[in-house]
Amino acid sequence: MKVKILLFATLKDLAGQNNLTLNLPGDSGTIEDVRAALVALYPKMEANVKASIAAVNEEYAFAGDKVSDGDSVAFFPPVSGGQYPEIFQLAAGPIDHDEIIAAITIPATGAVCVFSGMVRGKTDKDGTLIETESLEYEAYEPMALAKMRQVAEEIRQQWPLVQGIAIIQRVGKLSVGQNTILIACSSGHRDQGCFEASRYGIDRLKEIVPVWKKEIGADGNAWVEGHYMPTAKDRGES
Repeated sequence: MKVKILLFATLKDLAGQNNLTLNLPGDSGTIEDVRAALVALYPKMEANVKASIAAVNEEYAFAGDKVSDGDSVAFFPPVSGGQYPEIFQLAAGPIDHDEIIAAITIPATGAVCVFSGMVRGKTDKDGTLIETESLEYEAYEPMALAKMRQVAEEIRQQWPLVQGIAIIQRVGKLSVGQNTILIACSSGHRDQGCFEASRYGIDRLKEIVPVWKKEIGADGNAWVEGHYMPTAKDRGES
């Protein structure tokens, strides 16, 4: 099928054009199929495409919505009104740090603090060296994304000068040295909360975002379970 694509604002600038035609297999698909095809055509704007709002035939569209031959599909960032860029993802592939930083900065940004977690191959635990070959991450996806948004809301309440926020968790099997998670916060200056917000983001994610890891090593495999038990105060605002 053929779908007309309309791009606006940052997406238009990154693509170098504001409209194009995509050819997709079959007679119909979903809005996520269209997003994937657009990312395949413009890999460098993946973060922007995933964070964008979609509309089909001039009506808002959401994950799972159908797209048919001849439809017009628009992608655009949140409507202007002072909202800063935010990215929340459970990523099956590698995280491009430069791409994410570019996606959460605006002309007024002067500082970005990034926390990047890695798969550690050796861990000293009570004097015993534990060797890890790989990690396997699993998430309760809808809830994990909702709780990532809650973490961002809490960050904004405590550090109102923070601009963009990105929270990205890898899922699936990862080898030693691979990136597992990224928390990034931008601000106008380095003393406007980006350091503290990034630290809070990773600590809070470990408490309330439902993601688990299995450690895989020569001595066997085991799921790693935490100790924090959520309370009523950890519920997001309805």
